[in-house]
Amino acid sequence: MSVAAQTLAPPSRTLMLLEGRAIHELGAFLGALPLLSLAPRGDGHPVLVLPGLVASDASTRPLRSFLRTRGYAVSGWRQGRNLGLRHGVQNAMVDLVRELNDMHGRKVSLVGWSLGGLYARQLAKMMPERVRSVITLGSPFASGPKATNAWRVYEMASGRRADEEDARFGGALSATPPVPTTAIFSRTDGICAWQGCMEKTSATSESIEVESSHCGMGHHPAVVYAVADRLAQPEGEWSPFDRSGWRSVVYPNPHR
Repeated sequence: MSVAAQTLAPPSRTLMLLEGRAIHELGAFLGALPLLSLAPRGDGHPVLVLPGLVASDASTRPLRSFLRTRGYAVSGWRQGRNLGLRHGVQNAMVDLVRELNDMHGRKVSLVGWSLGGLYARQLAKMMPERVRSVITLGSPFASGPKATNAWRVYEMASGRRADEEDARFGGALSATPPVPTTAIFSRTDGICAWQGCMEKTSATSESIEVESSHCGMGHHPAVVYAVADRLAQPEGEWSPFDRSGWRSVVYPNPHR
C-alpha cells in the first residue's frame, strides 16, 4: 500500500452529514424505474450481490429486484448482517459462488457495495474460473482503513483490527482482480474517501463516477443503470463504459 493511500483522510463531517440524502435517492430510484427499464437486458447469468458493513440483503433488495427484471439470476449473500470477516463468512461466500456457478452452469458476476465490494474483489482473485466480472460500489480497496468514517464500526462489529488483511483471502486488496472489473465511486461519498474507491484503468478495468451518497449508492438511479449496463456485456467481450451522448451529463470523466 502506498504512503498516499495510508495517509488519505476520511471524508469531512459535512459530507458525512449529507449521507441523509440516501433516503431521497431511494425515492429517485422509484421515480426513475420507467426510465431505468430502458437499460440493456442481460443474458440470464447468475449475479451475486454483497451488502456493506452492518447491512443485510434487505439493503440490496431494490438493486436485486431491478436486476431480476433485466433477466439475471440474482442472489443475495444469505448471511444476515455483514459484520466483517468473522469465522465462517469467507467459506460461506466461496461455497455460494460455487453453488451459483454449478447450478446455472455459468460464471457468476459479483456486485459488492462498500465492504461487500472488498469481498467481491477477493473472491474473484481466488476463483477466477467461476467469476465473470466484478462491480464495486463505493468500496475502499485502494486506501488504508482509516481513510473511511466506518473503521471503528468495523472493529466493533467484527472483533478484528481494520488494518488486518488475511493473505489467504485473495491477497492484497488493492490488486486488480483477473476478471473484468468496474469500480463505481462518488466524490461526495461521506463514508469512504473517493480516491480509495477508484480502480486502475486497464484493458479490463475502469472507474465510473457518479454523484451519490455512500449509503444510497446501491439504489441511486445512475449507479443502478451503470451496473445494468456493465452486466449486460457479452462474456469475453468487455469494453469500457460509454460516456458519449446523454451519459456525458450523468457520468463525468473520473480522471478529470
